[in-house]
Amino acid sequence: MKESDTEAPSVCAGCKATLTRRERERRLFVCPRCGHHDRIGANTRLTQLLDPDSFRELDAKVRSRDVLEFPDTPSYGARLAAAETATGHSEAVVTGLGAIGGTAVAIGVFDFRFMGGSMGSAVGERLARVIDRARTKRLPLVLVTASGGARMQEGMYSLMQMAKLAGVLGRLREAGVPYVSVMTDPTTGGVAASVALLGDVNLAEPGALVGFAGPRVIATTPGEELPADFQRSEFLFAHGMIDQVVERRHLRSTLTRVLTMLRGPRAQSARRR
Repeated sequence: MKESDTEAPSVCAGCKATLTRRERERRLFVCPRCGHHDRIGANTRLTQLLDPDSFRELDAKVRSRDVLEFPDTPSYGARLAAAETATGHSEAVVTGLGAIGGTAVAIGVFDFRFMGGSMGSAVGERLARVIDRARTKRLPLVLVTASGGARMQEGMYSLMQMAKLAGVLGRLREAGVPYVSVMTDPTTGGVAASVALLGDVNLAEPGALVGFAGPRVIATTPGEELPADFQRSEFLFAHGMIDQVVERRHLRSTLTRVLTMLRGPRAQSARRR
């Protein structure tokens, strides 16, 4: 990035305040006026959460293919290529091993910029593999989600990932290995149903949209107006669907504390079984 780029002004999506990129980076891409949490890419998220130089990416060569020869303009292959160019990643989720506050973890982080963080067969396979590695290596699992749901260009192959991931998470739970889910804006559709809301501890950033169908779709069914904060993380917390809403500046320290608490009891439980 050029030095001049850091001084380029940008407008907050929440309150329309103007900040330079340098200011946004310093504040972890959270507006100092209204607290709006910008969507951030996978690399930025990994840098914010993990101990320095601890990350080792896995399964980067697991990539999507146009197995259905999906009719689209531009083509599915062209969309994948454009997303890779825009993000620097070969898929919508980056997985690997790292450490948070000195605790070794298996981690997966979605990047919403890659086709809306949608889950196709490659995303499902990467997640399944990192979950299995967490189980076999007995490492706490941390997944940070940001997704619009299933990838329509893969049809049933995409929907099949939901059952596959629920299954591997079930084996992880049976093994007594803890899983912490962090939901960011947005976490919807099949990713919310099959991965994000199945954590032992479910955290979410402020204002994150979390749910299966979106509020506009749901509103058409009963034909009535929904609460203004419907499906936002604060609404879910008030109704017992998530455990805590955590500001981004506190997320790393919260994960450090939660992982430290979870390691002992779950490991002891597994040994008793």
